Amino acid sequence: MIVAVAALSLMDGGLKTLSPYYSPLQITSMRGLSALPITLLWVSATGGFGQLLRVRFRLHLLRGVIGIASLSLFTFGIRRMALADVYTIFFVAPLFITALAALILHERVDRRRWVAIGVGFAGVLIVLRPSGAAMVSAPGIAILVTAAGYAASAITVRILGRTDSSPSMVFWLMTFVAVGAGVLALPSWQPIAPAHWSVIGGIAVSGSIGQWAITEAFKRAEASFIAPFEYTALAWGVGMDWFIWGTVPSVVTFAGAAVVIGSGLYLIRRERVTPAPATLS
Repeated sequence: MIVAVAALSLMDGGLKTLSPYYSPLQITSMRGLSALPITLLWVSATGGFGQLLRVRFRLHLLRGVIGIASLSLFTFGIRRMALADVYTIFFVAPLFITALAALILHERVDRRRWVAIGVGFAGVLIVLRPSGAAMVSAPGIAILVTAAGYAASAITVRILGRTDSSPSMVFWLMTFVAVGAGVLALPSWQPIAPAHWSVIGGIAVSGSIGQWAITEAFKRAEASFIAPFEYTALAWGVGMDWFIWGTVPSVVTFAGAAVVIGSGLYLIRRERVTPAPATLS
């Protein structure tokens, strides 16, 4: 999960770099298209192409729809917000995952964990500033919805991982994202500037590594345990904001992040003390 977060953070930096020049749907499609060659090589080297047909197609289609919506909203959000702010709001995703793991996977989540989830949401509200303009900003809400989509996608991986291979999950997600977002983006599609091809290549490599790592993570471990490692993204966000865009997070952002991360670390501690076995067969 730590490898996944590092790779996907670098990918996010690439998406933010492209965001002023192309529509969110076009960037989403380019992300999928750029990853498909690498994904096909992975499929070929780990079981062949037959595994792509032995899948639960409806769940893959659902995950593809979620992926298109989430990536498009995320790209819209990062165009207008610093990465550190984006990640702090997005940190609610592990809390969503823990809640969905209880409701859908029937992983046991006790009362103290539910309290921690509530505290984590309070931390997100600190960053969104309910008394100010940030609460009603479209980018902030877009990132919050993206976090919910990410959580839903992670739960589908837990379910699909019992029958479908990791390469097939990544292949179908990237295919649906590339084709679906591409069709929706056609009316406003812009030619790709030569200077952006290297950025797209970086997105392809980092995104493929991240997608492989996160798929393996959620396939091999309980969602409610590994999800809080998402918080390591804050270090990457702060670093890229400062090094590339010359911005530094506000005190409010750090305060909200501390509350959300604290609730996530508590969830990890509770998981170690009282393991929560999945009972969905």
